[in-house]
Amino acid sequence: MQARYYKGYSIWGHSIRQQEGYAASGTITSGTKVVEASGILANVNTEEEAETVGLEWAEAWVDSHS
Repeated sequence: MQARYYKGYSIWGHSIRQQEGYAASGTITSGTKVVEASGILANVNTEEEAETVGLEWAEAWVDSHS
């Protein structure tokens, strides 16, 4: 899991191990409150790629809601 701050939010990129590869998802929090969670965004080959997809989704969500 990768996390960082983006425009006042904590954003998270997740990788979920699958039989073949990884599923990507993202989460956005403000303080201790979950603002939005993505569900499965894509199936990719590496853990790092899945986390990046989740972070990119979270950044796009924040950008479109600010």
